[in-house]
Formats: sequence, C-alpha cells, structure tokens
Amino acid sequence: MERLHYDVVIVGAGVAGLYCARHLPKNLRVLLLCKNQSWECNTFYAQGGITIARDQADIPLHVKDTILAGSQLNDVKSVERLSTESLEILQELLNDGFGLDRDENGVLSYTKEGGHSIARIVHSGGDGTGRNLHTFLMHSLGHTLWKSARVIDLLLEDDRCYGVSVQTKKGLVHIYSDHVVLASGGVGGLFKYHTNAHTIGGDVHGIILEHGLKLAYMEMLQFHPSVYVQTKTARKYLISEAVRGEGGKVIDSNGRQFLFEYDPRGELAPRDIVARAIVDYCQKHNQEAFLDLRAFSKQSFAQRFPNIYRELSACKLDIPNDLVPISPAFHYCMGGILCDDTTRVQGMTNLYAIGECAYNGVHGANRLASNSLLEGLVFGKIAAHEILNTMYASPMRYFPFDESVLEKEGDAHLRDVLRTIMWEKVGIVRSKDKLNAALGGIEALLESNIGRMLKLRLLVAQNIVQSALAREKSLGAHYIM
Repeated sequence: MERLHYDVVIVGAGVAGLYCARHLPKNLRVLLLCKNQSWECNTFYAQGGITIARDQADIPLHVKDTILAGSQLNDVKSVERLSTESLEILQELLNDGFGLDRDENGVLSYTKEGGHSIARIVHSGGDGTGRNLHTFLMHSLGHTLWKSARVIDLLLEDDRCYGVSVQTKKGLVHIYSDHVVLASGGVGGLFKYHTNAHTIGGDVHGIILEHGLKLAYMEMLQFHPSVYVQTKTARKYLISEAVRGEGGKVIDSNGRQFLFEYDPRGELAPRDIVARAIVDYCQKHNQEAFLDLRAFSKQSFAQRFPNIYRELSACKLDIPNDLVPISPAFHYCMGGILCDDTTRVQGMTNLYAIGECAYNGVHGANRLASNSLLEGLVFGKIAAHEILNTMYASPMRYFPFDESVLEKEGDAHLRDVLRTIMWEKVGIVRSKDKLNAALGGIEALLESNIGRMLKLRLLVAQNIVQSALAREKSLGAHYIM
C-alpha cells in the first residue's frame, strides 16, 4: 500500500476536470484520476454542442432562457457568470485551435435547441462536440493521468481534505494533496435506462454523504426525451436535441405531431416538458413515440449528424426514412455536492466540486440544453484560479488504510434491483406511494450483506428519494402526482 503526494488531485477526466487541469501551470504536480479509460465519461458522449451567448446583448436573454428552463430555482449570479464568461471561453477555444463547425463563408455555425430563444449553440464535427472537445483537451493535457483508478474515499479531517484513497490495478493507494477537485460526473448508473457512460454511478456523492457533507436538490433529475432505448447495453443511445431543433419531429404511430398539445413550443420546449408529454401521451393513448427524420435527406443528415447516423444505421434503421422509436431515459442530475461560488465544497477549505457532480445553482430545477459543457469549462477554470490564488501546503497527516470489502458476491444482482427501483418508482412521474416504496426497498438493501461500492450508491439513491419526498409540490424535473 503506497502513499504519494501531489499539489492538486482532480477526480475525473471529463470536460470540467480537464479544463481545470489546463489552467494549472506545469510546475505544479497535478494528478487526474479516472475510473476506466479516459473517454468513458459523459463529456465524450455529449452530442449537441456548447451554449455560447451570441454577443454581449444576448447575455440577458441566455440568462432568462436558463432561468425559465430551471423553473426559477437557479442561482441568478451563477447563471449570469456562466453566460458572461461564455464569450471568453469561446475565444480561448478558438485561440487554442479547437475546431468548431462553420458555414460555407467561414462563419461559426450556431444551432437552436429546446428552451433557447435563438440559435446560440456552437458544435464540432456535427454531433461530435463532446468527443472532439474531450480528444482536444486530452491531447493537450500537460499533467499526469491515471486510468483504472477508482476513488473509494476522501481523506477528510475537520474542514480539510488531505487527499484521496484510490483502488488501482496494483492495489490501494493513498494520494495526499494540498487541493482536491471533484469532477466525477453524475448518477446515471442508478437507473435502468440512462444515457451516461458506464463508469457513472454516484460513488463520490456517496462518499460526501458518509462524511456528513451536503448534497443539494438531488430530486432534480433530468430525463432526455429522445433516446433510442432498443439496445442491449445499459447506456441507451441519445439522439441530440439539435436533431429536433433542425427539423426532426416527434410523432405517434399515426403520424400525429402531439407535443403541441402540451406546449406551444412543441419539439423545442424544455426537456422536462417534452419527456413528460411523451410519457403521458403514450400511456393515455396506448401509443409509441417516434422521431421522424424525413425532413432531412440522407446526405444532409449524415453530414450534420454523422455519429447519430452511424449508430442508428448499425441498429438496422434506414436513416432518415425509417421512423425511430424513442423513449425518455435518465440523462443528467441538476443537484449535486453543495458548493459556493468559488467551487469550494460547503464547509471545506481545499475541496472543490465542478461539473455535473456539483451543485452551484446554474441549472435550477431543469438544465437548459447544451449548458452542461459550458458549465464544465467555466467552473473548471474558476476552480483552477481559486487554487492558484490560495496555494499552500497541507500539514502532514497520515490516514490508515480502510480494509472494507469493495465488492461482494451478489452485489451485481442487487445493483440491478436498485436500478429497477429507481427507474420504476423515482422516474419522470412520481407519487408519494411510489417514493415511499422505493425508500423501503433501498433501506432493505442497505441492511444486506453488501460491499462498500454498492453501499455508496444506495446512500445516494436514499438521498434522492428523501429529497423527492421532502418536495411535496411539482417543480421543473420533479413532477409528483
């Protein structure tokens, strides 16, 4: 069992963690940790793009759109900061050589997605923005990255984080650090149907709860409306909102474009509204929902959305001629580790949270489309600057190694039981009875003979259900009957 020391440890190698690292100088000893391969993160699978205010005049409208989508639960100052700094982020990316799509005149291409008043989303490689951005940041990474490194605990005492405990292929390692940044992503692995990378399970959220720190607004879970769920893997195939923004229609088996019966914006209403509308309509009318792509030619669709075209074609669909069966699936957690406007975790001096794992008030009760990559970029940079402005050496402190069994026989089955409970009882439409039943099931699983990693997931699921029960009225993504 080893003990190592770094100036900064970053848990996660998605957009938030990588952009934080990018803004930390190479003279610092910085270590990034990822559970599996670096590309197994939600950033890599992000399709739509990066929201960027079109200009200074668009900032108030972008802020307004974000707050309206978030049912006004957002922290206004955080949203204003997000939008204001988007222009600087865009310039940084362009100056550093990141390729964004342009029209035939060389002008940046912007698309429009649900909840946006105007087209303000830039993209790269058509629908490959997340993949291209992640690859770009990885290629220019100037710090050390460990793969297959799973954080199993934070080394906390009072208001300081002294480092992390990490399970690697070679065994357990304690990595001590003056600053620790959490950029570990969301909680998709808690649900039977989701669009997240297979590594995403909320482990770090569970560790936060174990140490008595706070998660906030965990009842606010976003379900993406247009997901092709007829795949064998747990991760279902998301079809970007930009497809609907550029002509794709949601119809039933009779060709009826029913979303306008729920909201005058139809396909371009915020995600929570569209997802609930699809579920409600299909249940009431015993129907299926389909994405109609026939407004596109084969060539135009394949050029604009090459990854979606390839994936759906691999599923034996003739795109764009065939109707694509869709259903909502879990996509994003608006809640997270409670932190302040400097990205510091509440109550801690040198522990930070950025990206989807953090709650900074940007998204409110429902995230506006394509604000997530922007959030990772903006707040990753903020965290780096905070670290540089408060550099100090932590006092020496050594922690014993925890010998808890991480995985026990039967955990895989119980993990599937949990995922079914969360999908069926804590999904798009909730009721007090279903939530109480879910809570009972989760608490029974917590009493079982389970390994530590499953326990962490159960603690997070328990917190989600308790938060949902505490909010008795519907708001944004939390819809309770």
